[in-house]
Amino acid sequence: MGGAFWRKARKLARLLGNPAFRRGLRFGVAAAIEHRTILGALPVATVIDVGANTGQFSLLAASLYRNAAIHAVEPLPAAAAVFTRLFADSARVRLYRVAAGAGAANAPLHVSRRHDCSSLLPIAGGQTDFAPGTEAVGTITVPVRPLDELIAPDDLVRPVLLKLDVQGGELQALQGAGRLLAAVDHVYVEVSFLPLYDGQPLAHAVVEHLAGQGFGLAGTNHPTFDRAGRCVQVDLLFSRLPAAATHLHGRPATEPGLRENGLRETALTEAGQEAETAPYPPIAAASSPSLAMASPADCGRT
Repeated sequence: MGGAFWRKARKLARLLGNPAFRRGLRFGVAAAIEHRTILGALPVATVIDVGANTGQFSLLAASLYRNAAIHAVEPLPAAAAVFTRLFADSARVRLYRVAAGAGAANAPLHVSRRHDCSSLLPIAGGQTDFAPGTEAVGTITVPVRPLDELIAPDDLVRPVLLKLDVQGGELQALQGAGRLLAAVDHVYVEVSFLPLYDGQPLAHAVVEHLAGQGFGLAGTNHPTFDRAGRCVQVDLLFSRLPAAATHLHGRPATEPGLRENGLRETALTEAGQEAETAPYPPIAAASSPSLAMASPADCGRT
């Protein structure tokens, strides 16, 4: 308990030293600066933030990569509403209010008491043991779309960083990004060594999939351990191997990026999206035309 308190205190002190991060705190968003060291030296022109939640990672990315376009995927209404307010004045940020998956469907999202631990997979005992207070409190129906359907490789300026943190759904999101991955240079993904959600693919399956797509492991960050001392989760950085380089998709960096009139949003309105759960009352249609999957920055981690 004491160690966690001081880690949070040190993080708060660092956030207060950065004007952009101080602004995030006014919206209740703490920039995910724990990823700054491993990612700061990467040359990045486009960020795809899958599991954007309220904007923790996108806020860090906007600071690290000052001219990068950011595509964020976050369909949970409460989180997406905060994200929208935080980046309302940003011309280079686009928000997609859908869940990333292997195919197109409507699916139940299992909403956690701590919303950033919500998942398309049922929350298992492993998760609630690892992070007490993250049990399911309800479900909502959300639209699921493959990343290949949301983002065209030719619309991306390289180098591209793809970040995934979707509570056990990382492999399914990658399976829906076959064409997109050909235009991606780095993948930063949270993986688990122990099952936290029912049916969750574990770390080895994610590593094998990315290896088959021409990526090699380039670094590790932020491991977390349970009370027995077992490593439960870690963030892995993959980079495209030179020998496996494919045709370079994407626009030249000199072409204009996203439109210049603030945050762009892509929202899917479909039947079945009106289902809701008590802790998350529906947001007005003007600001939340669809529901989405919670994809936390740090569920159960300090």
